Amino acid sequence: MKKSVLYIAVSLGLFFVNINCSSGGGDDSPNPDPDPVVIDPPSASTLAFPEQNSECTEGSNITSTESTITFNWNDSNNTNSYQLFVKNLNTQEIENYTSNVSERSVTILRGTPYSWYVISKNSGTETAQSPTWKFYNAGEAVSSYAPFPADLIAPALAETFNTSTSSVTLEWFGEDVDNDITEYDVLFGTETTPTNVVTTTSNTSFSADVSSGNIYYWRIITYDDQNNNSESPIFQFTIE
Repeated sequence: MKKSVLYIAVSLGLFFVNINCSSGGGDDSPNPDPDPVVIDPPSASTLAFPEQNSECTEGSNITSTESTITFNWNDSNNTNSYQLFVKNLNTQEIENYTSNVSERSVTILRGTPYSWYVISKNSGTETAQSPTWKFYNAGEAVSSYAPFPADLIAPALAETFNTSTSSVTLEWFGEDVDNDITEYDVLFGTETTPTNVVTTTSNTSFSADVSSGNIYYWRIITYDDQNNNSESPIFQFTIE
C-alpha cells in the first residue's frame, strides 16, 4: 500500500514538472508591435483657374454684386481632401472651403481683387500648400483695373528690432492686371492708422528713420497710370 502511494506521488510530481517545462519553453518576451503604417505626405497642388494676375470673366453672375466662380487645381499625390482659401484683398477677409475633388464653386463679390491657395491633406499629420495666386473677379465693364493691394514683405508684422536700430528698410511688392503701376505712397509713423506720406516713389523699398522705444506703423498706396489706387494692410514693428 505504501509503495502504491509513493508511486502515485512520484508520478504526480513528474507530471507537474513536465507541464512546467512545456509551458516555459516559449519566448517569454512580449510580442513586438507590428510595423507602424507609413503615410506618405501629400504633395502641393498646381493651381489652374482663376489664373495668376488675371481678370476673371468666367462664372455665373448671381446679382450685380456677386458671381459664382469654380476654382480649379490639379490633383496632388497622396491626397484625399483639399482646403481652398479665398482672400478678399480689399477687406483682408479669408474664407476657406473643403473639397474631396480638385475644384470648388464659391460665390464672391464682383469687381473685387482676390487671392487664393489650396492645402492638400490626407489621414497623416503633414499637409502641403500651393503657391498663392491673385485675380480680379470681373464686375461691370471697365477700361482699367486698380492695382492689387501691395504685399508688405519687410519688416515682418510685429517684428522687434534692438534699441540701437536707427533706420529700417520697408519693402513691398506690387502687381496689377493692366501692368501699369506708376508709383507708391509710403505712409509711415507712430499713429496706429498712419496718414503721413513720407515719400512717393516708383521703387519698392524705402529706408525709414526710427528711434528706440517706439512702435511704428506703415502701409502702401499703389497707383496706376489711370490714377486708380489700392491700399495695403497696415503692418507694425517695434524698436526696443
